Amino acid sequence: MANQNSRVAPNLMIAGTPGTGKSTLGKELCQRTGLNYVSVGEVAEAADCMDGYDDELQCGILDEDRIIDELEDVMSQGGNVVDYHSCDFFPERWFDIVFVLRTDNGVLHSRLTERGYNEKKIESNISSEIFQVILDEARDSYADGIVHELPSNTADELESNLDQIIQWLETWKMQH
Repeated sequence: MANQNSRVAPNLMIAGTPGTGKSTLGKELCQRTGLNYVSVGEVAEAADCMDGYDDELQCGILDEDRIIDELEDVMSQGGNVVDYHSCDFFPERWFDIVFVLRTDNGVLHSRLTERGYNEKKIESNISSEIFQVILDEARDSYADGIVHELPSNTADELESNLDQIIQWLETWKMQH
């Protein structure tokens, strides 16, 4: 298996509460850079890495061990942008940098309502954002300096985030 130092391209994680813009940012980043977009939710469904369904929150329950096994080969090659709300269970060796998107509660509420989420699911996700659960999990799970918090409320912030990440990628390439 290749380690972080022998990859031709880095692996990036884009994490955040549902509705913060992870998929939009990840897909656009991959379109602009040629990196491989990995939606953990889509891979989990396609590879049957689900371990049931949460009726209250209306979502599948991820089998974390099976998804890690499923993604190991592609992650060891490098050049991936991984999109998932949580990141604390992934092996630290997989990621060169982790971006956690943050969204203001009013904006997040509107986005989740537009998706048709029920009130319980909206309340749970907004609470997660208020208490910065995903940001804290990322900071607790990865080395100092690789976790970065990005605002994700507007189209201008999306562009700024893309510019910042592309600049980071260019620096990574020069250093490797």
